[in-house]
Amino acid sequence: MFPALQSKLESAFARLKGKTRISEKDIEETLKEVRMALLSADVNFVVAKGFCDRLAQKALGGDILKSLSPAQQIIKLVYDELTETMGPGSAQLNISAQPPTIIMLVGLQGAGKTTTAAKLALLLRREMKKKALLVPADIYRPAAIKQLETLGRQLQVPVFASTVDMDPVDIARNGVAQAQRDGMDTVIIDTAGRLQIDERLMEEVRQMKEVIKPHETLLVADSMTGQSAVDIAQGFHKTLGITGLVLTKLDGDARGGAALSMRFVTGQPIKFVGVSEKPEGLELFHPDRMASRILGMGDVLTLIEKAQREVSEEDARALEKKFKKNQFDLEDFLDQMRMVQRMGPISSLTAMIPGMGKMLEGVDPELPEKQMKRIEAIILSMTPKERRNHTILDGSRRRRIARGSGTSVEEINQLMAQFTQMKTMMHKISKGGIGELAKMLGGKIPGFGGMFR
Repeated sequence: MFPALQSKLESAFARLKGKTRISEKDIEETLKEVRMALLSADVNFVVAKGFCDRLAQKALGGDILKSLSPAQQIIKLVYDELTETMGPGSAQLNISAQPPTIIMLVGLQGAGKTTTAAKLALLLRREMKKKALLVPADIYRPAAIKQLETLGRQLQVPVFASTVDMDPVDIARNGVAQAQRDGMDTVIIDTAGRLQIDERLMEEVRQMKEVIKPHETLLVADSMTGQSAVDIAQGFHKTLGITGLVLTKLDGDARGGAALSMRFVTGQPIKFVGVSEKPEGLELFHPDRMASRILGMGDVLTLIEKAQREVSEEDARALEKKFKKNQFDLEDFLDQMRMVQRMGPISSLTAMIPGMGKMLEGVDPELPEKQMKRIEAIILSMTPKERRNHTILDGSRRRRIARGSGTSVEEINQLMAQFTQMKTMMHKISKGGIGELAKMLGGKIPGFGGMFR
């Protein structure tokens, strides 16, 4: 996430690494590079200047000049300032005491409002056990209503029946009325966008807000917007008084400036971020975790939460029992692989592990996904008996599986060797704990030095 900004900040800190003492000039030069890194990431000039001015005040006025680890101190200051600029804390939705809670999504065309509406409905059901009604009020974009209806069917979320010949304000009003009648907890209204802010767009959403009085007016913005992010945010906030932001497409080649600039100029919190195209690809925004990702320090907490959503405690215990008894088979392996796929793109998951993103620089981010699809094809080409007992896979069976999966016997041989190795390792770990893993790795666990010799 934000690889360009991350790389430039690392370069800025590199001049301080290894130094036990630094001068005011060192700090000034480092902060100059930090400012250039922010500007190149499309952070608004005023935001970048204020960011670095506050950093300079803290750095030069503190104990950094006397510190034995000045680089770490500067990184800590940058982390704190990033968190404060994007935060300072996670912002929750304003849930109405009297249902339904009305959420109106606004923004320019192409920002991802329609898909965000569906993702938000799924997130509310999954995280908060809320029943949402989706209301398509964009009558201008071709197939916008159809798109939301399709997404609603896929996610089993009800969608208000609207048509292109209806008035958008009436659609919103009637959608809220239906939600009240049906006992829904939440109404999510997908409004129309334009290629740029114009009078007609603003007047329509202003009237809609006046009529339905939403509890949340969320600006959905493309994180790759760049310098125009500030104008977009200010325009919508001035007219509507937005209550929060949703940043989409953070899994793309986003420079990251919008995350800093929009929050600063509106004074309103970033509430959600879109991290993949999958239905589950909308996350609550945590400023401290985002700052950690930007600085290349990973985001283990989010990774754990994703895993917990996909694996119940009961399933985890059953899996552990299988490992202990050495009964883990290829059907179990396929289930676990699909669970990982549901958690999101492999590239975004590895970025949450400290240091892993750096190790995988230059590797095609789509390669793991492609490889997993080939593995899935191989396993699905086996009979249930072969999946439960891979030791019966003789030469003729492997040739048949290769033909059925469109792969080669060599790939099947490689998969079986890796699966056997993994199965043996997990069996030993389940029996002997982390100490057994240390023994298998030659007495060392990466990141723990020689602690487990």
